[in-house]
Amino acid sequence: MNARTEPQLLGKLSNKHLDALEEETIFILREVAATFERPTLLFSGGKDSLVLLKCAEKAFGAGRIPYPLLMIDTGHNFPEVTDFRDFRAKELGAELIVRNVEDSMKRGTVRLAHPGESRNVHQSVTLLEAIEEFRFDALIGGARRDEEKARAKERIFSHRDSFGQWQPKAQRPELWTLFNTRLAPGEHFRVFPISNWTELDVWQYIERENIALPSIYYAHQRQVIERKGLLVPVTELTPPREGEEVVTRTVRFRTVGDITCTCPVDSPAANAAEVVVETLTVEVSERGATRMDDKTSDASMEKRKKDGYF
Repeated sequence: MNARTEPQLLGKLSNKHLDALEEETIFILREVAATFERPTLLFSGGKDSLVLLKCAEKAFGAGRIPYPLLMIDTGHNFPEVTDFRDFRAKELGAELIVRNVEDSMKRGTVRLAHPGESRNVHQSVTLLEAIEEFRFDALIGGARRDEEKARAKERIFSHRDSFGQWQPKAQRPELWTLFNTRLAPGEHFRVFPISNWTELDVWQYIERENIALPSIYYAHQRQVIERKGLLVPVTELTPPREGEEVVTRTVRFRTVGDITCTCPVDSPAANAAEVVVETLTVEVSERGATRMDDKTSDASMEKRKKDGYF
């Protein structure tokens, strides 16, 4: 894509619909604050949670967000992201709670099949432990329906039973923006205020609101390995295997998560406007293009969500 094409596409691309999406998100965030006793906002430092945090700032004001931020840390997250998470929480004057999968491992509630196993799926255990510890009754997350097929089955207010499990066939109707938020003891809700946003909407909003992001969301040089159609970053946790060639490519991350299962994509996009243009042409969802753990059926998103995953 040449330099002349980009402004032409941006000029034709309307972002007026973002006002309606933002209004809906703010309404849901305020509804949670008014309805539940102990809500929390899941905050990883990734782009979707930063958009959600921006809407929360607009809903309540900086330093006035009425619920804490919660991060479940695998211990294998990109430092650029966790550093930015801490910076943004401090900047807003928000309470940040971090609970670690490594602590669950020490307690024996998480046991890895082998030392190299990804800890990503085991976040469910640590999350459920945090829910019990703080007695959270609503967890606000930045999941979107376009991310993955199982995400599309979610309601905005997604009921979880006393074991933290998700039952797709038992979800409650959401007609005329009316939400059934009744809870039995031990139950809770996962709430997804940006369910109706797409990846493109998120990037348009980031560009419009000038939202700062961790640097790895934009083009940078990185050593990678080509493996099973993905670009695997070379790190201590993801070293090259025998016979694999390490190459340096210009890449960016479409989504960020545990290092052991998150891959970048080839991209020269150096700012949000360039990412918007690039996103217009993608044919594979961000999880399908960048997540190693979504490639195997035994680790499907739907199974994980039934077990208590985000």
